[in-house]
Amino acid sequence: MPGIHLALLLIGALLIPPSLGALAVKEFRDLDQSALLIAAGIALGIAAILVGAAGLGRGIAVGAPRASGLPGPVPATPVHLSGHLDPGLSRWKWLVKWILAIPHVVVLALLWVAFLVVTIAAGLVILVTGRYPASWFQFSVGVLRWQWRVSFYAYGVLGTDSYPPFTLARGPYPASFDVSYPARLSRWRVLVKSWLLALPHLLVIAALSGGSWDTEDTGISALGVLVLIAGMVLLLTGSYRQGLFDLLLGLNRWIQRTVAYTSLLTDAYPPFRLDQGPGEPVPDSGAPADS
Repeated sequence: MPGIHLALLLIGALLIPPSLGALAVKEFRDLDQSALLIAAGIALGIAAILVGAAGLGRGIAVGAPRASGLPGPVPATPVHLSGHLDPGLSRWKWLVKWILAIPHVVVLALLWVAFLVVTIAAGLVILVTGRYPASWFQFSVGVLRWQWRVSFYAYGVLGTDSYPPFTLARGPYPASFDVSYPARLSRWRVLVKSWLLALPHLLVIAALSGGSWDTEDTGISALGVLVLIAGMVLLLTGSYRQGLFDLLLGLNRWIQRTVAYTSLLTDAYPPFRLDQGPGEPVPDSGAPADS
């Protein structure tokens, strides 16, 4: 069954972009047979994605995430990102990891199409019921988990030489990501949190990863510069500076918290702080967690 659901999802993800492109060049007043066929292709693609995502989501084990994936105190936020630095990183391998990661990038491009469709559909369900369908939720978290593993390996941190697995599910890997499943979500926030409420965080993320600080528009981001510095230090010295690693984890943690919030996975507003280090911070004893 997982194979069938994956096939449905990939077929849907392959159908929608060209169908939308073809529909865009059609005159809206000219509803000929080809336009109707294109619209039918889009509808079939969306249906295939939603069915496939639900099936894949049901196959992901549901469990209460813990700090760094280990038993212990519950972290302060519902979004849990961790990464553990490999002690024996290769000096040179980071130079070619972006090539080695190309298969993952291709798969992720299709998964992000499905992720967008699922997020829109889930938003409509939340607006009516106040709940995010559990199977779609697990699928969406799985896509972010996959993306974080590839980022940790190839371009966002360079923190491991272990090749990322081709899976949405949790499993043993130096980088992990999870979001606690919410019992209820606000109906009205779904209309504004992805753009209005999240705007301050989106501006921060643009400065960190979008290169908006660069007036020459070279496409270089602050985060990318830090990763390049980490790689050059590794190449020259054979070691990865722990302080730089902790900073990169904090920056990526901020980004992923904001992505989870704008993707409707949580109502917990992302904190304006740089929580550095490999694991999520835990609240002080007796102090309430962020909500």
